Amino acid sequence: MNRRFWLLLVALAGIGLLVWSFLSERGGGWAMREVITIKETAPPPATTGPYSFRQAAHKAMSSVVNVYTLKQVVTRRGPGFSHPFGQPFGGPAPQPASSLGSGVVVSADGYILTNNHVVEGADEIAVAFPSGEAAEARVVGVDPETDLAVLKIEAKGLVPATFADPASVEVGDPVLAIGNPFGIGQTVTLGIVSATGRNRLGINTFENFIQTDAAINPGNSGGALVDASGALIGINTAIFSQSGGSQGIGFAIPVSIARQVLEQILKTGRVERGWLGIDAREIRRENGRPEVVIAGVLRGGPADVGGIRPGDVVVSINQRPVTDTVDLINRIAAVAPGSSLGISVRRDGFELPLRLRAGKRPALRGVE
Repeated sequence: MNRRFWLLLVALAGIGLLVWSFLSERGGGWAMREVITIKETAPPPATTGPYSFRQAAHKAMSSVVNVYTLKQVVTRRGPGFSHPFGQPFGGPAPQPASSLGSGVVVSADGYILTNNHVVEGADEIAVAFPSGEAAEARVVGVDPETDLAVLKIEAKGLVPATFADPASVEVGDPVLAIGNPFGIGQTVTLGIVSATGRNRLGINTFENFIQTDAAINPGNSGGALVDASGALIGINTAIFSQSGGSQGIGFAIPVSIARQVLEQILKTGRVERGWLGIDAREIRRENGRPEVVIAGVLRGGPADVGGIRPGDVVVSINQRPVTDTVDLINRIAAVAPGSSLGISVRRDGFELPLRLRAGKRPALRGVE
């Protein structure tokens, strides 16, 4: 019995080894099977709503004011209309006309940036705050060539705007436009930076606009364009529109220009720029690159005295290449009157270095 038991165990063991060998060769078997663990990943939490810009808006809104102006205008009668006894007292009486715009507080003691066209010719100017408080304002200085003006109110403890780094502004950045459209009260609209460095639009003499699709409407002029942190990147100034309302193409004067104008007006009450007395034209080379050619020189002007002649091709100013006529006029205007300029021109195939002294750019439309 004992012997049969051991024979049975040996037989069973042999059968087991054969089965294990067979399964191993087939790549099967429970012992050889890989265990795969499936990990369950929880879905990302759902957002509760769109990203809010309320902190940026609240920060900037306290620095934006409404600007109201009043001027006396004379209304002329149209053809076919006349006073039966002639115009009394020698002509029609002036009638008050009001207009509105926006402005940005730039100092705690009451200096405000706005557009020149908002306050141009105004007899009275009033500034209203979001709180409802109002104050009379006076013009400190204007710069029609950039459409900027600086106002002053008698106030203390105001919240000035924070100026952004101009180099930080890039296409695609979210922006907020803040102002007083149509006089309905302070309003914030959202958009992005659509383009930078816009010029040749015929709006101002000196143009380097930020373009945005944030809604800008009549009354927004002089208001703030701010970034996602609430810092000022531009002063809203114009829109491209065939209807008079916003069509998604608005323009703001960048803070780089606004700050330069502000500092000069606060220092001297006016903006002075360099001037040479030249008429420059742009032509295209065969490779498509622009070339700046002197078409005319004012007799006795700085360029004439310095040796520039019609037909000269402007190569560089202070050893920096001149790219086009916009670059030329901006760089000449950027120097202070009386400053020395090194200008290289190409004449008769040879490059000629000249040294000129910039004059003072004449006032635009008699505005000093």
